[in-house]
Amino acid sequence: MHEIEAWRHPHVFDSGNPAAERGARLVLWITLAMMVGEIVAGVAFNSMALLADGWHMGTHAFAIGLSAFAYAMARRFANDGRFAFGTWKIEILASFTSALFLLVVAAAMVWESIDHLLVPQQIRFHEAMLVAVLGLAVNLVCAWILGSAHHHHHHHDHGHEGHDHHHGEDLNLKSAYVHVLADAATSILAIAALAGGAWFGWNWLDPVMGIVGAMLVALWAWGLARDAGRVLLDCEMDHPVVAEVREVIEAHPEWVITTRIADLHVWRVGKGCFAVILGLVTHDPELAAEDVRRELARHEELVHISVEINYCSCDAPAQPATPV
Repeated sequence: MHEIEAWRHPHVFDSGNPAAERGARLVLWITLAMMVGEIVAGVAFNSMALLADGWHMGTHAFAIGLSAFAYAMARRFANDGRFAFGTWKIEILASFTSALFLLVVAAAMVWESIDHLLVPQQIRFHEAMLVAVLGLAVNLVCAWILGSAHHHHHHHDHGHEGHDHHHGEDLNLKSAYVHVLADAATSILAIAALAGGAWFGWNWLDPVMGIVGAMLVALWAWGLARDAGRVLLDCEMDHPVVAEVREVIEAHPEWVITTRIADLHVWRVGKGCFAVILGLVTHDPELAAEDVRRELARHEELVHISVEINYCSCDAPAQPATPV
């Protein structure tokens, strides 16, 4: 004999982050304009560093455009019944793809830097440095735009979700932000390299800084890919919310002796939102799935809850609730 109770929050799967989507679109157009400027300047000043940075900025424009596209698609299909848990993972898929793209960019930067070490290039340092400074200023403006969207989103989530502020992180917005920060970092390194070449004749500094920048970009990209990959693969069973679910059963004075957890699955279905399937075995005939569901629903981040109770007719009490 068993009893099943399922519940889901009526507004859990609302998708979208309007502030982030507007920010991503604005940053996309700014980045495209700066990309064209750097490529033209690179050709005019015979600066391979500027030309490479221009195309590098173009790859980031593609990634930022991908973030904006993901927001639009998530909003467009928000009411499509084929998506069992909403369209939020479209944004996560975009952030994962963007991270992989960023790793490819880092590899290309290393390849080009090694080529410049082996075959030094003549650069009009002062002109190139002015354009690089302008590129840095543009990147800082873009970072401010996306940072403002992030703080707006974080403030909104903090007021409506649980106590863990990491629950509501927007990985799609983070991917765009990481691309802009990567551009800013490479711009700073490019300025330092151009300054060293102009003032001390250290032409080798430009490709060396390119390799350092590539390593920094790869480090950021790997972290982003790891975070997005965990969500896509439902790798959340080590998340603190899982311990919260166990505590509901294990710490309840009436259930701790009579009931044990037979099956537990927790996965993320939205920004700061989790679904849970909980299977219990008990010899307490008074225990109702609705009672368990009500206790779990006290945790606001649990927005889709399914509880199954299997009643044991044996005389001996069940073992205390333990992980399976």
